[in-house]
Amino acid sequence: MSGLEIAVAALLGTQLLEAKHHVKEDAKMIGHAISKAIPFLYSAAKGKVSYWYYFESTALKKPNNLAICFPRPREDKSKLVKDEQGYPIYDNQFVMESYTYKELYDMVLRLSYILKFDYGVTAEQNIVVSCTNKPLFIILWMALWNIGAVPAFLNFNTKGKPLLHCLKVVNGTQLFIDPECADPIKETEDLIYSELPNFKLHYINEPELMRVLQNPSIPKHRAPDHTRRPQDTDSSCSLLIYTSGTTGMPKSAIMSWRKVALASFMFGYIMKIKANSNVLTAMPLYHSTAAVLGVCPSIYVGGCVSISQKFSATSFWTQAKLCNATHIQYVGEVCRYLLNSKPHPDQQRHNVTIAYGNGLRRDIWLEFKRRFNIKYIGEFYASTESPVATTNFQAGEFGVGACRKYGSFLNLFFTLSQAIVKMDPNDSNVIWRDPKTGFAVSAKPDEPGEMLMRVINPKNVEGTFQGYYGNKKATSSKIIRDVFKKGDAYFRSGDLLKLDEDGMLYFVDRLGDTFRWKSENVAATEVENELMGSGVIKQSVVVGVQVPDHEGRAGFAVIDPIDELNTTDHHPEILKKIYDHASKSLPRYAMPQFIKISSDIKIQHNHKVPKQQFKNQKLPKGENGNELIYWLHNDRYEELTEDAWKQITSGKAKL
Repeated sequence: MSGLEIAVAALLGTQLLEAKHHVKEDAKMIGHAISKAIPFLYSAAKGKVSYWYYFESTALKKPNNLAICFPRPREDKSKLVKDEQGYPIYDNQFVMESYTYKELYDMVLRLSYILKFDYGVTAEQNIVVSCTNKPLFIILWMALWNIGAVPAFLNFNTKGKPLLHCLKVVNGTQLFIDPECADPIKETEDLIYSELPNFKLHYINEPELMRVLQNPSIPKHRAPDHTRRPQDTDSSCSLLIYTSGTTGMPKSAIMSWRKVALASFMFGYIMKIKANSNVLTAMPLYHSTAAVLGVCPSIYVGGCVSISQKFSATSFWTQAKLCNATHIQYVGEVCRYLLNSKPHPDQQRHNVTIAYGNGLRRDIWLEFKRRFNIKYIGEFYASTESPVATTNFQAGEFGVGACRKYGSFLNLFFTLSQAIVKMDPNDSNVIWRDPKTGFAVSAKPDEPGEMLMRVINPKNVEGTFQGYYGNKKATSSKIIRDVFKKGDAYFRSGDLLKLDEDGMLYFVDRLGDTFRWKSENVAATEVENELMGSGVIKQSVVVGVQVPDHEGRAGFAVIDPIDELNTTDHHPEILKKIYDHASKSLPRYAMPQFIKISSDIKIQHNHKVPKQQFKNQKLPKGENGNELIYWLHNDRYEELTEDAWKQITSGKAKL
C-alpha cells in the first residue's frame, strides 16, 4: 500500500470514528464548559454569583444590540385584508416595539428606583410577579435581581385557594400585577386579605409605567454590590417557578444560580444562540423553558429576545418574520398546532433555522422541519426542578425523536450521573429492586424505566437538588437512597424514558398523577379536591387520557355522586354544579375535558384508588360501546356522542 493510500485510509478511518463517537464535538463542548465554569465559580467565590452581573456586562459592552422585540397586539385590530393569492395579511395586527440593551438597562434602573423607594422592595424579600408575555415582565425581573430580591413567577391563570397557596408558600410580601392578569387576582382579593392582611397587591398601569421608565428625568438606582445578597452561593435561590409536581397544590421550585448560569453558557452554546441571534418565544415566561432557556441564554451573549404575547398558530410565522427571528421555542403541542394550521406565505418568509424545546413527537419531527424550512431541532429533556438537562441538537435524519444525543465521551459522563432503572411490573410508579441485593437494576436498552439523576454528595443533597421552597416534605420525596450501593442518593424525575444501544435517550411517559395538557402540568389531586368541593360527589378520580392527534393527556374524571343524586336524571344537575364550582377555582386547562359518572370506584387496602384502570379509558363510549361519557363543550358538559367525537378528533371541535 502506497503512502497516499495509507493516508487516505487513515483519513477515512478517522471520519468513520468521528461519525460514530463525535469525539471532536464532545471535546469542544467539554472545553467550552470548562472555560465558562471556572470564571463563574470564581465570581461566586467573590460574592458575585447573581445573573445580574451578566446582564449588566452585556448592556454595557453591547449597548446598541437589540435586546427585546415585541409584536404588541393592537387593541383596535384592523380588519384583516388579504393578499393577491387570498391569504390573510397579519402584519397590521401588531405594533412593533423594540429596545436596545442601553434602553433596557436604563428602564431596569429606573424601575429599580421605583421598587426600592416607592414600594420598599429589599434583597430580603420574595416578590411575586403576575405578568403576561411582554417587555414589562423582563424589566420587572431584572429590576428585582438588581435589588437582590427573589422573583416568584406566578402562573397568571391561578385563582382562588391555589393562588392564596402560591403567595403563602414562597413567603411573598408583595405581588405586582400586569393589568391583563388582574381578573383572577381581583376575584381572590377578599380571600388574600383575610388570610394575609399584610400582603400588598399592586395593580400596574402598564402604559403609564412604560412612559415613566423611558423618561430620562426619572432617577435610576443601581444597587450597591454589597446589598445584592453577596452571601449567595452557586446553589442559592435565584428565582422561584411554580410547578404542580405530582400531587396537591402548586409547589415552588427553586432555580439556583448554577442552573441559570449553565442554561446561559451551556444550553445557549448547544442551541447556537449568539450575539446576532433572535429567539422568538410564545411560551409563557413564567415557565422555565421560556425564562431560563430562552431569555437567559440570549441576554448572556447579547442576542435578542422576541416575545409573542400569546401563541397563535395563524400569526406565528408572521410574528417570526416581523421580529426577524433566527430561533423559535416550542413544546410538542405547538409543533402539531402549526402543522395543522392552513398554509400561509409567511411560513416560508422567515429566517428561522433553529427550533428548540421539548415534546416534539417523532411522527411529526421531519414533517415539521420540511414544511417550515427548519434546519436544526434542539430537543431537550429536563424539568424545572431537575438537577441536569439533556439535549439533542439534531440535523439531517439521525437522532429523530431523541432527547439526548451526544458522543461517546459525554454519554459516558451521563451514564455516571444518570440512570434508567427498571420499574415494578405490578406498579409502574415503584422502582423494582433485586430481592437478593436490595438495589435497583438498570433498564435494558429500549426498556422504559424511571430516569434518576445522581446526587453528587448524598450528605449535602441541596448542593445538587435545591428542591421546593418551603416544602421539605415534597423535596425529600424526590430523593431516593441506596439505589445502586449503600449510602448513595438520586433525584427521581418522575418520568419514564428509554435508552437505545447508540446511547440516545427517548421520553416515554410521565409517572404518578400529573399529566400535561395544553403545555401545562395538571396535578390530578388538586383537580379531584376541587371537584369534591362541588358538594355533589362522594369520590372522584382524575387521570389523563390520550386523545388522537392531541399532544399530552386530557383530563378525565370519574365521579361517584352522592346517593340522593345517583340516577341518570340527575346528571345535568351534577355536571352543572361541578362546572360552576370548578371553573371558579381551576384554570381552564385543568378542567376535566371528559367526565364519567359511575359508582364503580374501588378503593385498595392502602386507601388508594388504582388509577391505572382509568388511564386507558376508551372514548367515546367505552370498550363495550354503551358507556355514557360527557365532554366539556364551551361552558357546559354535554354527552360525548360518536358525532362529537369525530368533530374532536378531526380538529373541528376544540378541547
